[in-house]
Amino acid sequence: MNELKKLVCILLSLIGMHTIQAEIITYPAEVTPGSWLCFRKEISVEKDASHNLLKIAADSKYWLWINGELVVREGGLKRGPNPKDTYCDILQDVKGLVPGKNTIAILVWYFGKEGFSHRNSPTAGVSVDLTIGKRRYISDDSWKACIHPSFYIPKGIKPNYRLPESNIGFDAEKEVAFWDKDFDDTQWKNAKVIKKELSGWGQLVERPIPMWKDYGLKDYVKVERKSDTLLVAYLPYNAQVNPYIKLKAKAGRFIDIRTDNYRGGGTPNVYAEYITKSGTQEFEAWGWMNGHQVLYTIPKDVEVLELKFRETGYDTEFAGSFSCEEQFYNKLWDKSLRTLYITMRDTYMDCPDRERAQWWGDVVNELGEAFYSLDQNAHLLTRKAILELMNWQRPDSTIFAPVPAGNWNQELPMQMLASVGYYGFWTYYMGTGDKNTIKAVYPNVKKYIHVWKLDEEGLVVPRKGGWTWGDWGDNKDLVLLYNLWYSLALEGFHLMADLLGEKEDSRWACQVNERLKRAFHTKYWNGTFYLSPHYKGKPDDRAQALAIVAGVLPESEYPVIRPFFKQQYHASPYMEKYVLEALCMMGYYEDALERMKKRYHDMVESDLTTLWEGWGIGSKGFGGGSYNHAWSGGPLTILSQYFAGISSLKPAFKEFVIKPVFDCFKHVYSITPTKWGKIELSIADELDMVVMKVKIPRNTKGYFHIPDRIKKYRINGKEKKNKKLEILKEGIWDIELLYRF
Repeated sequence: MNELKKLVCILLSLIGMHTIQAEIITYPAEVTPGSWLCFRKEISVEKDASHNLLKIAADSKYWLWINGELVVREGGLKRGPNPKDTYCDILQDVKGLVPGKNTIAILVWYFGKEGFSHRNSPTAGVSVDLTIGKRRYISDDSWKACIHPSFYIPKGIKPNYRLPESNIGFDAEKEVAFWDKDFDDTQWKNAKVIKKELSGWGQLVERPIPMWKDYGLKDYVKVERKSDTLLVAYLPYNAQVNPYIKLKAKAGRFIDIRTDNYRGGGTPNVYAEYITKSGTQEFEAWGWMNGHQVLYTIPKDVEVLELKFRETGYDTEFAGSFSCEEQFYNKLWDKSLRTLYITMRDTYMDCPDRERAQWWGDVVNELGEAFYSLDQNAHLLTRKAILELMNWQRPDSTIFAPVPAGNWNQELPMQMLASVGYYGFWTYYMGTGDKNTIKAVYPNVKKYIHVWKLDEEGLVVPRKGGWTWGDWGDNKDLVLLYNLWYSLALEGFHLMADLLGEKEDSRWACQVNERLKRAFHTKYWNGTFYLSPHYKGKPDDRAQALAIVAGVLPESEYPVIRPFFKQQYHASPYMEKYVLEALCMMGYYEDALERMKKRYHDMVESDLTTLWEGWGIGSKGFGGGSYNHAWSGGPLTILSQYFAGISSLKPAFKEFVIKPVFDCFKHVYSITPTKWGKIELSIADELDMVVMKVKIPRNTKGYFHIPDRIKKYRINGKEKKNKKLEILKEGIWDIELLYRF
């Protein structure tokens, strides 16, 4: 019955849209960047208001109160789904509405400037469309509006140009409780209506991801006094937080609130400033910041009563896991997950401090990690990222990232090839089975694939794009990298074409790719590794790895290339994922673990709970890089996909491979979350046998690969032999692999 009521409510809303249109309203005077705008409206509801539909959009963020109660905390998404349009939230059955008079109050934070993750519009304001039963209540010039007098931009150093957010100042002496039901707004001005075509907002596009998860106010792990004026409050882990303070003070005292990560990435990020009023008071900084510690600088004569924090973040659950008897790898997996989560919000991010920007080299690694660690909500953020990337495609068919973006438009060609290719869009499809999204972006992908040209040998003609970037660090053989990323893009394009029945495109991609691979191996293989003719640096480990995962290097050469990866260490943490994957694909699992431990040692042993942008970035200095970069989390995918051995065979893990590595760890436990349920695996090496338990979710099949050295085994007590593959259906399977190997 509830679902029926919701449907009726939505239909009534749609019918009403033909006769009445919600307007965009703003303050009727100049609005400067970083301003906070207040809007109020009293409405009368005749009957039960519990079933309602609210459509609300803002530039840039909003807070919503109904009858004095906060019902939406930081609504809205950074602009936009494409260069012209604006996201809107559609909320079903908003709480707090009652029969009779109701007060709606909205606070809008207008960024007013661009960044690497937001395109500014010239209109600071809000659009409201509320349907209750047969009535609609919309934003128009009957709403009251004012500029909130307490908020201001502090005079200190501004955030770096990559961030659209400003620092937030709040003067408590000027505070107005405008959200209160009985607040007197008669002196406020009527809101100004901005016609849609003049607003710069474009069309309103429904928010494609959940509203934020609010973990509530919590106590810090501990608070230390470092000086007469500095209190350091320790968070349990690196998190997106709104710091809170309750205090008693005289009026006019300045309090500075920032995190230890204020200069994470080497540049100034965001902080908050609070000016006290007289008496007991509390303040919560509404612009989120991140770090391991919150630093409160407080005058000596201010009495601190409470310090707390509110964690908010993307609404997804930590649904996967991996553990073994070696704590190093467990800590690395866990830190990878923590880093992944803190780089998710409006978009996937490279880091939550310096940029908050959706660089697609990072997204490719992040979306793969999500399949082994987070619930299904996480993949909505990937879908959003895919649609945004292709909806921002330029008339010349090139694509660029980060998007959404206002002050960035440079193409990083190799990151763009990674995004549309096998490890990008195709991995998303194999994890979700979302054919509709692939179908939606396919024409744009095809256009971008054909931006690239080949020479008479069938090799890629390098394109500089806006920024010729192959990876951080030195010894990048860019000619090799261009060709190999294009090969992986062709592989993804061929698979997408097959999926959609585009047989001619599929044949073309296969033919071009096979010719490229042959020419590449013939021209660049020197008998020991790949090297392009004019390259002068040390041989590139990234390039060798991509040649393996792209299927360019013949299997007969695996023993030849193997020593290379114990000699050359040039890849950044971003590209190290592909090096580790290459070693696993060749079957050199011990080598992969050894290299993983060597490269990630400092990060794992650090007190920080997240992984760094580069190898040399530690807790005492960031050297231009951040200490929370999810592109470094490739080991999470490697440990779950190769060592626990779970990988998708049919889209959305409808059918999957179970091929664990038995001779590296004595004990392994893993959970892989899927839309059907969790794939649970445990392995224990017990004297003369390996005991394994597998839980297969409903409506799925697992294909268990039996190691060649195993001649006899038991499944659920039944002895078997001489079989290479067992098909396991829904249920719990006890497997004993007999005879030690």
